[in-house]
Amino acid sequence: MSSNIVAVALAVTAGACIGLAVTTVSNAYTVPAAQVRPTVATVFPQTTSRQWQPVGVAETVTGARDLTVNVVPKTLESQPQSSTIPHWALALLPMVGALFGFILARRHKSQVAELQPMLLQNPATIATGDYYTHLVMAAMTAQKFSTEKSNAIFEEAKTLMPGGVSSPVRAFKSVGGNPIVFDRVKGAYCWDVDGNQYVDYVGSWGPAIVGHANDEVLDYVRETMVKGTSFGAPSALENVLAKLVIEAVPSVEMVRFTNSGTEACMGMLRMVRAFTGREKVIKFEGCYHGHADGFLVQAGSGVATLGLPDSPGVPAGATKGTLVAQYNDLASVEALIKSDDVAAVILEPVVGNSGFIAPTREFLVGLRELTTKHGALLVFDEVMTGFRIAYGCAQTYFDVIPDVTTMGKVIGGGLPVGAYGGRRDIMSVVAPAGPMYQAGTLSGNPLAMAAGIKTMEILKRPGSYEHLDKMTKKLIDGILDAGREAGHAVCGGHISGMFGFFFCEGPVMNYQDATKSDTKKFARWHRMMLERGVYLAPSQFEAGFTSLAHTEADIDRTIAIAREVMKLI
Repeated sequence: MSSNIVAVALAVTAGACIGLAVTTVSNAYTVPAAQVRPTVATVFPQTTSRQWQPVGVAETVTGARDLTVNVVPKTLESQPQSSTIPHWALALLPMVGALFGFILARRHKSQVAELQPMLLQNPATIATGDYYTHLVMAAMTAQKFSTEKSNAIFEEAKTLMPGGVSSPVRAFKSVGGNPIVFDRVKGAYCWDVDGNQYVDYVGSWGPAIVGHANDEVLDYVRETMVKGTSFGAPSALENVLAKLVIEAVPSVEMVRFTNSGTEACMGMLRMVRAFTGREKVIKFEGCYHGHADGFLVQAGSGVATLGLPDSPGVPAGATKGTLVAQYNDLASVEALIKSDDVAAVILEPVVGNSGFIAPTREFLVGLRELTTKHGALLVFDEVMTGFRIAYGCAQTYFDVIPDVTTMGKVIGGGLPVGAYGGRRDIMSVVAPAGPMYQAGTLSGNPLAMAAGIKTMEILKRPGSYEHLDKMTKKLIDGILDAGREAGHAVCGGHISGMFGFFFCEGPVMNYQDATKSDTKKFARWHRMMLERGVYLAPSQFEAGFTSLAHTEADIDRTIAIAREVMKLI
């Protein structure tokens, strides 16, 4: 509002100045219009000096020598006709100038708001911590939100790719509306093709732990890229990253790199069956281990049951050996494992694919004891938790060591990567050391290795995980407080740089508890947060992530927006 007032005042002043200038110029340069008649001139004697006549007066002919010449000189009979601008017109000039200036200001403001709706909300310029700051930050979220370009690109994408996306959750089916189409990312922020800026709590689904497009990571990738983008042969960088992983993760004595978390879990599944000579595996309802046939299983009724295919195209035989138990429920596992024909118990040590669900340490310790007792392997799928909740993964955080670990996301620094590793005797069954075959053209890609190496070097620096924990705790506590203040039933939590919450009383200890959340309310929450510049996972059943690039100002601004939205949904 103040900017409009200033613009109008300046425009009025400018208009007045123009009016004054025009008045002055008009008076200084107004000349009479001369009416000239032909006449016969007398020739005068030559003179040495030239007489100048006033402007607009005909000049007397000079320079003749005693000659009489019939010429037609110009004789003046001037009748002045004033061209001065009327006073009423001059009085209107300031008003016209003001109107013109106001229109320009409005037009410029609308363009800036559409292209950069968060420019005035730069976190670096916002003080934090007080009530009035929260009010100001919340008020600043009323900027215009437009996704016209994103919508057009997505509509075209739907004619080119199934559902318009390369991975289902990106389509926003769980929350409604069209997804935003990214243009670029940097640090803790992302921008869509319409120019909207967001504080990002997805982080490419976990890999961007040091912040998007980290300069150190990019520099190392560029340095590596000059040598080639793919070798299809051994490279020294594989050794470097392998040693970093083995040094950090207690369960890993050898590691095999792949191209994705799904691929890592596929190799792991084949390996544990080959090593134990058993076919059955136990997984947990709500835990995701990639889209391999054997893992796409939903739980049946009762404590635990044989899995049924959870996707068309998965043959019943592919899931026949997959048993499903309840997370955080040791009894459900014991009922299945006591037959001593189970090759492995596989789980996310912290669930991230049913929303954020933390285990009890007793549950993890109990699994370790049960698998050891019955000759089964314990597998932690740390594709999501690996190097995110602790440098040595969740197994270091909880001090429970599995036999085998799968990894991905963070260890590739934002490039496609996966890995599985474990005890040396188990890994020795993998080809070419052993008979269990698994391969990949782009496995150990030098660019992914370089990005992973630099990312892990940054994470090893003092204070990294303390920063992640501090930012994430403040964020989730602020969101939960905002929800409760607005009268909503909410529960949630965090571990280091991983968090989540549910619209229900809680506690949420497993997938069945998670399904009690109000998903319609979450959908409204997600859309309104998005429109105010906060990008969250587009599903109630996905965890969120922070990074080393998130600041106190980012968190304060997010909480202020959350408080506003919680009152509106």
